[in-house]
Amino acid sequence: MGSPWKPLLLLSVISGLSDFAKAVGGRPLSYAAVLRMKADSSSTLLASRSRPRQDRGGGLATPDWPSFSAHHLSALSLLGSQEDSRSEESEEFGPVFIQEPDDVIFALDSDEKKVMLSCEARGNPSPAYSWFINGTEVDAEADYRYNVIDGNLIITNASEISDFGKYQCKAENSFGTILSRDALLQFAYLGAFSGKTRGGVSVREGQGVVLMCTPPPHSPEIIYSWVFNEFPSFVAEDSRRFISQETGNLYISKVQPSDVGSYICLVKNTLTNARVLSPPTPLTLKTDGVMGEYEPKIEVHFPTSVLAAKGVTVRLECFALGNPVPTITWRKINGNIPKKARLRKSQAVLEIPNIQLEDSGTYECKAENPRGGTAFKGHLQVYTLPQWIRMINDTHMDSGDRLQWDCKATGRPRPTYRWLRNGSPLTPQNRVEIVNGELTIHRVQQTDSGMYQCVAENKYGTIYSSAELKILASAPVFIPNPVRVIATLGKDVSLECKPRASPKPRITWKRGDRRITQTRKIMLLRNNTLRIVNSSRADEGNYVCRAENQFGSAEMTAMLWVKEAMRVELSPSRVEVTVGESVVLSCRATHDTSLDVAFQWNFNQRPINFQQDGGHFEYIQTQSSTVDLMIRSILLKHAGKYGCRAQTSADTVFAEAELLVRGPPGPPGVVIVEEITDTTATLSWTRGLDNHSPISTYNLQARSPFSLGWQTVRTDPDPVTGDMESAMAVQLNPWVEYEFRVVASNAIGTGDPSAPSRGVRTKEAVPSVAPANVSGGNGRRHELVISWEPVSEEFQNGEGFGYIVAFRANGTRGWKEKMVTSADSTTYKYRDETFPPLTPFEVKVGVYNNRGDGPFSKVVTVYSAEGEPREAPSDIKASSISSSEIRVTWKPPNPGPGRPRGYELSYWKDAEQEESEKKLRTVKNETSVVLTGLEGNSLYLITVKGFNSIGQGPASAAIAAKTRKAPPAQPPGNLMWIQEGNNVSLSWDPVKSKDNESDVIGYTVVLRQEGRGHNQVTRTINPSAVLLLPEGGTHIIEVRAVSEGGEGTVSSQVRVVTSSGVRAKSSQRSVHRPPRSLTWTVPLLVLLVPSASR
Repeated sequence: MGSPWKPLLLLSVISGLSDFAKAVGGRPLSYAAVLRMKADSSSTLLASRSRPRQDRGGGLATPDWPSFSAHHLSALSLLGSQEDSRSEESEEFGPVFIQEPDDVIFALDSDEKKVMLSCEARGNPSPAYSWFINGTEVDAEADYRYNVIDGNLIITNASEISDFGKYQCKAENSFGTILSRDALLQFAYLGAFSGKTRGGVSVREGQGVVLMCTPPPHSPEIIYSWVFNEFPSFVAEDSRRFISQETGNLYISKVQPSDVGSYICLVKNTLTNARVLSPPTPLTLKTDGVMGEYEPKIEVHFPTSVLAAKGVTVRLECFALGNPVPTITWRKINGNIPKKARLRKSQAVLEIPNIQLEDSGTYECKAENPRGGTAFKGHLQVYTLPQWIRMINDTHMDSGDRLQWDCKATGRPRPTYRWLRNGSPLTPQNRVEIVNGELTIHRVQQTDSGMYQCVAENKYGTIYSSAELKILASAPVFIPNPVRVIATLGKDVSLECKPRASPKPRITWKRGDRRITQTRKIMLLRNNTLRIVNSSRADEGNYVCRAENQFGSAEMTAMLWVKEAMRVELSPSRVEVTVGESVVLSCRATHDTSLDVAFQWNFNQRPINFQQDGGHFEYIQTQSSTVDLMIRSILLKHAGKYGCRAQTSADTVFAEAELLVRGPPGPPGVVIVEEITDTTATLSWTRGLDNHSPISTYNLQARSPFSLGWQTVRTDPDPVTGDMESAMAVQLNPWVEYEFRVVASNAIGTGDPSAPSRGVRTKEAVPSVAPANVSGGNGRRHELVISWEPVSEEFQNGEGFGYIVAFRANGTRGWKEKMVTSADSTTYKYRDETFPPLTPFEVKVGVYNNRGDGPFSKVVTVYSAEGEPREAPSDIKASSISSSEIRVTWKPPNPGPGRPRGYELSYWKDAEQEESEKKLRTVKNETSVVLTGLEGNSLYLITVKGFNSIGQGPASAAIAAKTRKAPPAQPPGNLMWIQEGNNVSLSWDPVKSKDNESDVIGYTVVLRQEGRGHNQVTRTINPSAVLLLPEGGTHIIEVRAVSEGGEGTVSSQVRVVTSSGVRAKSSQRSVHRPPRSLTWTVPLLVLLVPSASR
């Protein structure tokens, strides 16, 4: 009796695999994570089967019908594919390289003493590895320095003498052998310069010189530079000095006295960054004269033939000696120097990055100076490494078939081909034909199995393409078996017979015990497929396909069911909507109830992605046989054909509906400017899509450098109706470049604009706009200054634009006209010594261009410059305010030309020269000012003069004023105070003035509360005062003496603290006297507590 949980386990496996299919449908899968699956698990092995060596890992292909594969995979097919995957996972195959060795440059002075060349291959069985150096196999057992670990070759204590060369990795297993590409192992080092002293070089001034570097042994390339006198003072390259990166030499085309010194060649290894310095080479000047001028001589140049790999940067050097210093120029014979090329080092180096085949050719550098010239030519040839364009693939064949492989590569020079079998050369013989990249083996045998490699090579590189040839021998096998086939009543049905077998088996079909022969109803096709025409219920049953070869036989049963044909109805079949509306399409399938049905919605023959387009499309399953498509917020792009595809395991039916979307018109076609005048443009266009709503009007728009984007223009006719395809834009500005576009409108809205027309400029015309805001005034004496706002370029109407300035004195008849040729001018000045200041003129400004004169502005009155003030201020008075201030007053001069715009005061001490005067200018027309910062008890002389924009007027006569004596320097001292509640009685010693100080006339007492900005000032003539303090807070009291010279030095501060809400009784008092040695009062807090009787 069977186990009761086995059916449950089977259902669980099926469910899990179905979920897995949903999760991975359409996603790429890695080799490591997913079972290796063949493209067609049911395909026969009778025919040749190929697959790329470079994609062993495989992956799940995206099904054409993801919704069907996700929801309707049968348990049989899923389990069968799982078994296929397991068998393929354990399949044996020959080696395939995962990683091949790369070129290595190893630094000899590196701390790491090991070199590793990488090699990794996969295969089943796992490959074994061996290595070759320069064609000889590396014996890792005999030489302890070599070690092969997981395919990688590790060399310990590597040396250039024994280890330099080309390395190749060989991977082999029981199915064959393959060879990797060559990898070059080089060693990086930089030797030392010879310590031998270098001889000096002596030349005449003006002569050219070459200083030799003679670098030490090195590998790979090095960079050259030169040190002048001492490190790190490097020689700067320019048109006179050049350092060749080919020879390392320093070239000086014309020696100058500043070049005399010691030169040291510095070389740097590009890989190790090691640097070494040469011994110094002294350069001196001969004393037997100066070298005269001579023609150029090219001293360093690129080779006559330059080979370069495609994609690298090429540097061509060319430098010449000569006096004067030669100029270097470059050209390409019979062509142009590539635009990407750059000239470096004062044109001594032509640098061409990313060299391509088309950059090949003959290049010439030319050196010239006034004495003559010389040139050098060389040919640049670009080569390319071989690259595959067709490779060979793994192939499984039946014994006796013909193998034909074709590989092809590009390269320059053109590659040649050779073939390897299991790592050994393959030559034409008997059944083997080799013609370049084509390999043919007739009547393949089991001994032909193995690993093959096509090798393409030219003088610059070699590439390998590998594939495995398997010769098969097996009895027929059917997977899956049996096969269930569901057909549609009345339609043809095909029963396939594709066993796995080698060689090809003999095929026979039978139904029951009878062998099937070909009739009109039943056909046997060449591929062994059985086709039943016009199937009916009578055709239902089991059909058996038998396959047989010399290794055995097998049978496959095909179970045929015939079902009623499915019908699909899609409604509505045609619908019209407006942009923004929504619609529902309903798809209903009528089918055999024993079959499941799956639906798919298409838009214009492409499946709808509901995740991506979910904002507009929604899939709604209403019943098992009915689905709806909701289309929301419809856009114009949603118009088209919508298809509903219904599929069962028996047949597939497709129905289609059309959705028309009404919306604003599409953009009109190309806009063409047919005719242009100074103010009009005749436009034509082609009609765009009306989107199922007739076009009612067109709107013409223009854009110019002076407009804010596109602006609607007036048209003729107005409006432009929807049946028109041409109109005239009017009221344009002359001599302005315009672009035009057209926008169509219908009852639904306004559509997108057409593409802009080409830019066109309207024709010139006489200017029509006069300058605005004509005015003037100011300027120097005898000048008439006229100003205006310039006319925008938009209204200049043509070339040669300028201004005509016309003016005449009031009361005169003739106009004076002056031409101003600059279109940007805003001012014109006219000078005439004969007219007096403030002469009124009638002024107007006109415009002109090459087409003629335009209009004038309105006439305005402009006064000539008034000139500087002519009279000095009068009634000057000065009085001392304090020891540092004097107040000065005056009256302005009589009205008339030359009115002051302000006044300037000059003042200086009587004991000083007038040249040491100080100046002070008033603001506007003030007639009084206070001079500050003066010295006390000093006599000052003061003058006043007017000024305006023209200049300064005459100064008044100097008047004298003496500042008062300085206030007392002694502060009030010996402060005492009596506090009664909030009242403070304050007294101090009187202040006595010195002879050079002003007499004391009183005192000021300043009271302020700490933390507040407001001050309470009390003035008194006595050395005492009574103050009322506000309640609550700390109060600061200061005292100053007051004199005619101002306030004196402040006393020490008195701090008094009062409490809020507490009144002091009259009988309670505090007497305070500051210590003689202190300059401030110790705060006293009076806290009065209510008596106990309260």
